[in-house]
Amino acid sequence: MEIEFSQMMVLFACVFLGGLVDSIAGGGGLITLPAYYAVGIPAHMALGTNKFANAIGTLTASVRFFKEKQINIKVALIAAAGALVGSPLGAKLAMAIDEKYLNYILLVAVPLIAIMVLRKKDFGEEREQEMPLLRSVLFGMPPMFPIAVSMAFELAGYGLVSGLVWRRVKHTLPMMYAALVTAMVAGRLVWGAVRFVLAGLTGSSFPFSAFLSGALLTAVPGIIAQLILIPLILTALQKAKVID
Repeated sequence: MEIEFSQMMVLFACVFLGGLVDSIAGGGGLITLPAYYAVGIPAHMALGTNKFANAIGTLTASVRFFKEKQINIKVALIAAAGALVGSPLGAKLAMAIDEKYLNYILLVAVPLIAIMVLRKKDFGEEREQEMPLLRSVLFGMPPMFPIAVSMAFELAGYGLVSGLVWRRVKHTLPMMYAALVTAMVAGRLVWGAVRFVLAGLTGSSFPFSAFLSGALLTAVPGIIAQLILIPLILTALQKAKVID
């Protein structure tokens, strides 16, 4: 199969970012695997290519961590033994699955795993933005009022605007980013408006500096993750003809 130079450059950037993320916190495959799909590489070949490239990156990162004496050798050896058994079995199982069904499995599994990973922040601290009302009721975090309430309105605005824009534009990559950015801005504005109203009702204050901090400065990791993962996942779904 032929891959255009522009696609190779995008793929290089995604794999570079995936390797960087994987070395710091793990989960780099959530970026690299959709990238392989996005350039049209078939499912089985995408898995193999991803594993080969990641193995080279993992080896160099491991050497670096070893030199810095940041590897627990005993635990690493036990984990390696498990990987030596599980990895070949996983590869054999993947090869036994028809490519059509493997596409569906991966296109469901990757977003679900991404959601699980993105629920964690700074190596274990929970993200307050994920399902705010349900999390507030079940776990008491984030606080129901005003944080969870305003975040619920933000997510509703985000979903509404992204759906409305996506239905009215051509489903190309630039329009995908246009819909995504528009929805993100709309969601932040809704969040700020709700926080301002709630502050007025309770007699507290919500200055513009607080809006900028909550809507932009502290949200940078989530913004970057959305700008990378969502277009990759949607493009992969289009390549697999799951969506138009």
